[in-house]
Amino acid sequence: MASRELYIGVMSGTSLDGIDTALVEFTHGCPKLIASHEYSYPEGLKQRVLAICLGQQTNLVEVGEIDHQLGKLYADAVLALLNHSGFDASQITAIGNHGQTVFHQPNGQSPFTIQLGDANLIAAITGIDTVADFRRKDMALGGQGAPLVPAFHQSLFSSSDSSTVVLNIGGIANISVLRPGEKAIGYDTGPGNMLMDAWCHKHTNQAFDKDANLAKQGSVNPTLLNDLLNEEYLQLSAPKSTGRELFNLPWLESKLAKHSLSSQDVQRTLCEFTAITIAQEVDKFQLGSQPELLICGGGAQNPLLMSRIRDLLSNWTVMTTNDKGVDSDNMEAMAFAWLAYCRIHNLPSNLPEVTGASRLASLGVMYFADK
Repeated sequence: MASRELYIGVMSGTSLDGIDTALVEFTHGCPKLIASHEYSYPEGLKQRVLAICLGQQTNLVEVGEIDHQLGKLYADAVLALLNHSGFDASQITAIGNHGQTVFHQPNGQSPFTIQLGDANLIAAITGIDTVADFRRKDMALGGQGAPLVPAFHQSLFSSSDSSTVVLNIGGIANISVLRPGEKAIGYDTGPGNMLMDAWCHKHTNQAFDKDANLAKQGSVNPTLLNDLLNEEYLQLSAPKSTGRELFNLPWLESKLAKHSLSSQDVQRTLCEFTAITIAQEVDKFQLGSQPELLICGGGAQNPLLMSRIRDLLSNWTVMTTNDKGVDSDNMEAMAFAWLAYCRIHNLPSNLPEVTGASRLASLGVMYFADK
């Protein structure tokens, strides 16, 4: 095992707000962010992906074309990162590419998950060995295939005499729970930015509610809030995972059918819904005199959401992962660089206590560049 290796992590999440790439140096297994870059997601392709995610009628030709186009897009994102950072493809050991989740069904008689983005194209275009398809091995072992990031969080943050919870607020919000003397656990708490983004885009044509400007103009509607909180997923016990196949604009509009509210009041209520569903889960794990909540992901940029989480978790020290030396915007891309590192070295990278898998496994499938 080389003492110093470079990996690139590629992540496009459920928010579809861009492709995050992170160049990560591993020295004796310890990760350090060297460079990062955000690559834009073409609007036309974004709408085609959303159509599949929301269950609109599709066909194999459409799926195949999107898979191909995403593969090329991810490759371009990697090349842009290399150009931005001044590194060469020959210096990179491997790419870890999450792919674009278009459907995730971890329960039922035939559990499956689908991430698009042809990794063969990524390897061929970049000339870098690529690791992808991280979730299905865990599901083959009886797990949810998600969340996978808690294993990376456990490698970064230690818990001494109090709880540490790492909260990623992407399209979906998920937590990693680190408690002294106990195994790490983690799961999806429910919506993160997904519903707020969808509603904001519908009513302002903006991709997200910048600085919570729309939400700040509204008030929480208690009746709608209660309707949202009655969602069955929120009552399930972990391990559990969810995504856009449940929490989407049609789901929200079905809840709104019996209400007549301003767009501002809906946006404010959605922000409160996200804050409450997060806080209720985090507070279950308070242990010790100085519990810490470390927040990363796009939601960390929402001042109203951050303020409400702090209010609801007054016994916790709430901060971003930046305060612990890990860039909050690049946490997930870094995680997939770490997952690629683990696969190259055949190290376990899932946590059965998190996903429900029957055993530890080194996740991901290799796609060689054949340099």
